[in-house]
Amino acid sequence: MPTDSPAFARLTLILAAVLWSAGSFFTRVLTAPTALNLHEPTLTPIQVAFWRGLFAGLILIPLVRRKSFRFRPSMIGMVLCFSVMCGLYLSALGYGNAANAILLQNTAPVWVFLIGVYVLGHRAESGAGQATALAMVGALVIVLGNWPWNRPAEEQANDIPVLLMGAGSGLTYAGVVLFLGHMKRECSAGLMVLNLLGSAICIAAVVLLRFGWSTFEVWLFAPSLEQILFLMVFGIFQMAVPYWLFSRSLKSVTPQEAGIITLLEPVLNPIWAYAVAPERETPTIWTIAGGGILLGALAWKYYPRNRVNRPDPSL
Repeated sequence: MPTDSPAFARLTLILAAVLWSAGSFFTRVLTAPTALNLHEPTLTPIQVAFWRGLFAGLILIPLVRRKSFRFRPSMIGMVLCFSVMCGLYLSALGYGNAANAILLQNTAPVWVFLIGVYVLGHRAESGAGQATALAMVGALVIVLGNWPWNRPAEEQANDIPVLLMGAGSGLTYAGVVLFLGHMKRECSAGLMVLNLLGSAICIAAVVLLRFGWSTFEVWLFAPSLEQILFLMVFGIFQMAVPYWLFSRSLKSVTPQEAGIITLLEPVLNPIWAYAVAPERETPTIWTIAGGGILLGALAWKYYPRNRVNRPDPSL
């Protein structure tokens, strides 16, 4: 199978989705008591985002071909979207339910379709509109079905910021996908190094400017050596490799199709979370139903449509 073919790109997207789905596993190992005992000292989601992005970016530097890499102004917007996406996503994942945070981030295919078709003028692919609509229904089923309706209104209000973080990460994720699709002729590794190291630098700069050097120094060196090593593995296998695969795939498939295929991630992600913290992350009937709808959206996109038999003009 040629490595530049759409079929190969679809396989790499599936692999990227599987690797991304391990994010809740890595996050829960760092926040919940496990056999590895890596939950102490306690790390904030922003600390995790910084170290994860830093290691992921550094590991990809050797893959960057200097002669084929050039700066384009749109890269600034891409890096900003990526930085905000990482901060919002890990904050939602760390402070709320994994399934809700992940599903809200994966509303990105809906935004990719709407912005791409109705703002940027991209052609709507066959089945893409229906598939993205199904994806939105699946996300709503999980979020609304798992919403704590029986809790006091004050407690329910505390969950709203987490949901907004997840939704914001979905919108900025869509921005990253559209930027990568726009720059598909550029070096894939170079784009991801910019995103990953750029996000780490942006996060560090915000913390430094907001809290000052003394607090920043404590924040920076808070992780233990064991946590640093784990964050290195986290960054390489859950960020560097899948994002590089995703960026490469956009040279052969459209952002619409890439977004739909990676809907596999939110289906798999709660499984990882359950494996680490079953007492907190047991999937509900709503999570299972919403995940089934997401799989249905993926199946709809690739269901073979019947073609009308047209008469042979030579007869």
